[in-house]
Amino acid sequence: MFSFLSDFFQKKSIDCFAPVPLEACRVIRPYLLEREQIAHGTVIMLAIPYFSKACTEANRNVSAYAVSRDYHVFFNELFHELLPLLHQAFPTNRFAGFADHSPIAEVEAAAAAGLGVIGKNQLLLTEKYSSYVFLGELITDADIPCQAKEIAHCSNCGACIRHCPMERLGTCLSALTQKKGSLTEAETKGILSYGSAWGCDICQEVCPYTERALQCGTIYSPIPYFSEDTLPTVSLETLSRMTDEEFACRAYAWRGRAVIQRNLHLLEMQNDLKGEALCCD
Repeated sequence: MFSFLSDFFQKKSIDCFAPVPLEACRVIRPYLLEREQIAHGTVIMLAIPYFSKACTEANRNVSAYAVSRDYHVFFNELFHELLPLLHQAFPTNRFAGFADHSPIAEVEAAAAAGLGVIGKNQLLLTEKYSSYVFLGELITDADIPCQAKEIAHCSNCGACIRHCPMERLGTCLSALTQKKGSLTEAETKGILSYGSAWGCDICQEVCPYTERALQCGTIYSPIPYFSEDTLPTVSLETLSRMTDEEFACRAYAWRGRAVIQRNLHLLEMQNDLKGEALCCD
């Protein structure tokens, strides 16, 4: 079965995956496993790289994970193709695919599968792609031979913690950009000071794993999905041109148009003021 999966993933340019016993994973949503009638078996963890050349654009104003279309769409398409093939090839076994809303603690499971180490920012750090990976998993009741690795952590250099703006802002910058409703004056200043319309990558950007992956050139995703239909810089104009269907395929869609529209309005108003000041000079 694992060779079958390896062949499938290879065709999809997915090269960061490994099995781990389900019993070695911390179950956080048991009802999801109960729904699939899987009580024991194997988890095949997937670390899907998403960093593309578009993520390096100087004017990018959204988190790198939001540059391409939403990763939930990627996993939905992946499992929609894979699960029928597995059911046909292994009709006596059960299979289920998950991403984000998972029955297990994904970062821990990925580390136990040997895909990377856990950083101080609680992200999985991989040698090849740093933390620029989306985690997902295929869970089956089949017993694929494997052993859980000891969960390892990063070297604790502290760069991610030192550079995190949370202490200065009093809240997580990423969470702030996703907050619904009106913002306080301090929250508005926070968004304007970092120029982010959606999300935050600071802890990833300063990580030594990222520096090495950039220097080696391995950080870029080989998966075409993440280099297609990229939008590193969002503006009020581009947002207004998006159809509801197009908007729904973006990572920021889950909070509705109003949230990112508010952030963009603040950022563009600031840019207008700067432009006026330069003209006056």
